[in-house]
Amino acid sequence: MARTSFDAAAVTAALAPLSEADAERARRYPGDSGGRQPVHTCYVPANQVDVDLPRRWGEAALAAMDEHAPTPADLAAVLDLPAELAEDVHPRVRAKLAREPVEDLRIDFEDGYGAPGDDQEDADAVRAAEHLASWCASKHRPPSFGARLKSFDTPALRERGVRTLDVLLTALLERTGGHLPEGFVLTFPKVTATAQVEAFTAVLELAERALGLPERALRFEIQVETTQSVLDPSGRIALPAWIEAGRGRVSGLHFGTYDYTAACGLSAAQQHLAHGACDFARHVMQLSAAGTGVRLSDGSTNVLPVGDADQVRLAWHTHGALVRRSLVHGFYQGWDLHPAQLVSRYAAVFAFFRSAAEADAARLRRYVDRAGGAVLDEPATAQALAGSLRRAVDCGALDAEEAERLTGLSAEGLHALATRRPLPTG
Repeated sequence: MARTSFDAAAVTAALAPLSEADAERARRYPGDSGGRQPVHTCYVPANQVDVDLPRRWGEAALAAMDEHAPTPADLAAVLDLPAELAEDVHPRVRAKLAREPVEDLRIDFEDGYGAPGDDQEDADAVRAAEHLASWCASKHRPPSFGARLKSFDTPALRERGVRTLDVLLTALLERTGGHLPEGFVLTFPKVTATAQVEAFTAVLELAERALGLPERALRFEIQVETTQSVLDPSGRIALPAWIEAGRGRVSGLHFGTYDYTAACGLSAAQQHLAHGACDFARHVMQLSAAGTGVRLSDGSTNVLPVGDADQVRLAWHTHGALVRRSLVHGFYQGWDLHPAQLVSRYAAVFAFFRSAAEADAARLRRYVDRAGGAVLDEPATAQALAGSLRRAVDCGALDAEEAERLTGLSAEGLHALATRRPLPTG
């Protein structure tokens, strides 16, 4: 037996304080839940939403695709895809638009909606609840949906926003038998101070008590669209304190391209997702959310695929390049503002995942089999590989059977590796 010199009791005493740090780290950084994350969020003003909106967006996107990219070669030319990859992606995009055109839909009571007056906003909130309840039973039901409320910037806005939330939730639960629909989420915009997050969290706690909902049933995304959401007045990074102030309710950080770049003083021509100012904010978002289970979403482009054929194709090219850029930077979700953007969104997402699938799967298989090879991957990299393949299956870029054939892993096995859980046996 090897000889040792340290006093065992002294070692135990030296390490004892770490148990508290371990517990605090586990609380703050629980890791990703492993559930599905949508590849986009579609924002539609509340007064423009109707019960058929998800289906209509899909039909409009298919019509645009039929007109401007009817063949794989057309799609390849618009998005600079290799011909073979476009052959795979084109039919998958069409099938996705017919089956599940919208993955995440936010009924907007903020910038895109305006201030039509209290009676009108009350009526629109009730109608929004009716649509949300109807979507639950629809074959075109978005996997997740909810509402963006007014900001807490001023007393008038925050009071109106809280009333809209009250009317919306009351009407929704009346139509669902008191159950909050799965996938329901709220968006909290233009945050400038930790106190606003604390106040919104307190309102959600009040709502749960008033409506008989379970604790933390109501979760929300914070929109990162102010300079104060990156640096607080003391020069510290603001977002970790905001996530903590949400007391386990913050589900996402969503970047707001145009409010943020305008706040940074950029000219209109420089207000776009690829600007370095946006990269800085996104890196801060990544660092703040890493390990917390809070998910990230990139912003939008206001270059819409409308007009003549050249304008539509240029907008698709611009959007597709920005989507790919977001994916490369680890932002797997973004905003879409127009039905025809669904074409470039899904084409870019599917091409990204399918182009990497075989290589990722081979590396993951070697890791599981401990077969070695030219690249020696760490557990964290295996987690990322499994997570990427799982995302591909979730959105429809890969079939579950394809993923299993490539990796040798079942859906449960992929999930286990993606969330660092033990692999299933048998």
